[in-house]
Amino acid sequence: MTDDNDGRTFDEQYAQGTQLLHSNEAKQAVKLLEKAHKLRPDHVDAAINLGGAYILSGRFKSAVEVLEVAVGVDSKNPIAWTNLGAAYLGNPALARDDEQLNAVAAFKRALEVRPESPSVAYNIGLIYRDRKEWKEAEYWFREAIKTNPNDRDARSLLEKMIAIRLESE
Repeated sequence: MTDDNDGRTFDEQYAQGTQLLHSNEAKQAVKLLEKAHKLRPDHVDAAINLGGAYILSGRFKSAVEVLEVAVGVDSKNPIAWTNLGAAYLGNPALARDDEQLNAVAAFKRALEVRPESPSVAYNIGLIYRDRKEWKEAEYWFREAIKTNPNDRDARSLLEKMIAIRLESE
């Protein structure tokens, strides 16, 4: 199956787009991954990569659209759920309440599918920290450390959450 615009196959566009994405060239990757996704909209890995490229390009709504379909096709894919969480959250500094809660739900779904998913518990902790929900943040930073005992950022933030909790008691 080829694209009418340039004759390249799905495999060629997917491979080149993925390579660009891994080379931190998300905006260039979007073009090829969009073409690949158009050719095979049910290809979950292509959707995940396109969603990731959209996220890195700041196109969060586009990422949500693609990734919601991906989790509908493969609800057991932790990477799709993790990327959907990131897409829902968007820019953490600007995230609204509903965006934060949607992100937490998607991240939790990723952990249900694969409890050892890297950085997911940490990301949930960051959201709760931003929401000033200290006990929840503390819990999720502890979970992040269980997943990765060498996570210095999670340890540092856990210490801060404990200090905040102790100050408020």
